[in-house]
Amino acid sequence: QVWQIRLDLHLLNHDGNIIDAASIAGIVALCHFRRPDVSVQGEEVTVYTPEERDPVPLSIHHMPICVSFAFFQQGTYLLVDPSEREESVMDGVLVIAMNKHREICTIQSSGGIMLVKDQVLRCSKITAVKVAEITELIQKALENDQKARKEGGKFGFAESIPNQKITAFKMESAAVDTNSVEEQAEEIITKADPPAEVFARPILHTPGTAQIGEGIENSWGDLEESEREEAAEEEGDSEATAFECQKVKTEDTSTKAETKKDEPIVLSDSEEEEVVILEPEELPKKR
Repeated sequence: QVWQIRLDLHLLNHDGNIIDAASIAGIVALCHFRRPDVSVQGEEVTVYTPEERDPVPLSIHHMPICVSFAFFQQGTYLLVDPSEREESVMDGVLVIAMNKHREICTIQSSGGIMLVKDQVLRCSKITAVKVAEITELIQKALENDQKARKEGGKFGFAESIPNQKITAFKMESAAVDTNSVEEQAEEIITKADPPAEVFARPILHTPGTAQIGEGIENSWGDLEESEREEAAEEEGDSEATAFECQKVKTEDTSTKAETKKDEPIVLSDSEEEEVVILEPEELPKKR
């Protein structure tokens, strides 16, 4: 027989980087959880109530923590712990899960970017530092909670709601100075590298159509220099011939107009052209 443990995460507020927050909340909940104590004698299993024996913690040997990295301008700029607004404009994200022993548990990359080895190694080094700091904070929080429970003080989720430590239903407005925003933006733009001529996502002009790499000149069917000269000569000859034909037609029409000047104009009863319907000789046999 084994214990079946289920972990549910309910999002109360979201301001970006929910993967990292969920991983921290999940590992802390598992470390904080206590299961009933059990004794086994032969085939007889006894589960003790909290009044009979104190519950015991789970056997968690290491804490895998996720750290997210947002990339901008095809990986030119790197940002740790992106917010919701930053996630809406990023090109891609890399999530690395690691424990304090620098053991990588998982790596996930999403978005329209291609990362090189140096970028991944740089992110792994940053992850090792962040995971060590977060693990230390988790252990201190668990020790403080255990100490408060032993002393009989206030603890738990219900006690944190009145102080708005975990949930906040409204936030006070904060004044933001926007006087030098244009100057700062111009400075950032001048220092930034020009964006690469790469379109990470297809450009949708109308529903149902898509083009990738718009703006690049199509080289399909380009002519060589000799072929271009021949085409130009043929085009010049055709224009001269067309001009002569047009001149002859103009003279011919003017002569006809003079000869038929006094003749009456007869209008036909029908302006429609003759229509010929082509039908097959033998109709196809039905199967």
